[in-house]
Amino acid sequence: MRPEMVVDRACQTAENPLWHPLEKRLYWCDIPRGRLFRYDPASGEDEMCYEGDPIGGFTVQADGALLLLMADGAIRTWCAGRLNTLVDHVPELRGNRYNDCIADPMGRVFCGVMSTPERAGRLYRLETDATLTVLEEGLGTSNGMAFTPDRRQLYHSDSNDRFRHIRVFDYDHATGALTNPRLFLTAQPGEGKPDGMTVDAEGYVWSARWNGGLLIRYAPDATEDRRIEFPVQKVSSVTFGGEDYTEIYVTTAGGHDREHEGPRAGALFCLRLGIRGVPEFFSRIGL
Repeated sequence: MRPEMVVDRACQTAENPLWHPLEKRLYWCDIPRGRLFRYDPASGEDEMCYEGDPIGGFTVQADGALLLLMADGAIRTWCAGRLNTLVDHVPELRGNRYNDCIADPMGRVFCGVMSTPERAGRLYRLETDATLTVLEEGLGTSNGMAFTPDRRQLYHSDSNDRFRHIRVFDYDHATGALTNPRLFLTAQPGEGKPDGMTVDAEGYVWSARWNGGLLIRYAPDATEDRRIEFPVQKVSSVTFGGEDYTEIYVTTAGGHDREHEGPRAGALFCLRLGIRGVPEFFSRIGL
């Protein structure tokens, strides 16, 4: 269970690793630097393919483009180096940005925003016509999300110091409604904050731990199955990829301060444990 570093980019906050099944490449972003990277495991090559405004999260669209959720509420698509703006800004998100997201089976996108001194964090649902619906208010730091394999529930992480927990909602496939929120788990002292997450084909939850140096796998009843230590403090997110979805890709942060965060902080890691994940859904915003 020893993580292998596959790309050393020293990202400040690498996040949102996502397998692009049409390209057979892994994408991830460095949020504050507004950089987008991709890695081809077949060739071992990686590259920075975009640099611009901060990207708080992204999904793969059904047409193969990337949907970028950006600062000030901006929503854009990116394909072959070209940006197309769907939403220029959202007034209530001026000075703020999105933070993590996930597409649902119908192509909608659930997306959180950061908390600010003026307003607590929120969770939105981005409809396929690019309009936003507020689902949850009063959050600390809205973070990683993942669906259960039966698509009936959605996990949601809040990595704020005040909460440090993962909740689970009932999810309605037809309407996109989230109801009946309840606590799944609270991070224990020394484990860091729940950050990005995913769910594997067996329904087990994988939680990356910011300032915990850990990736933890939980059974559906919240019983800890295993924990994997990393040579960095800020383990930021996790996803499955590869031809058969048995490669576990993990992003980390702190590359701007490796003296304190660890010599591999900000790098992309991979685990091969023989555990299978499931493909993420395509978004269909504006299609």
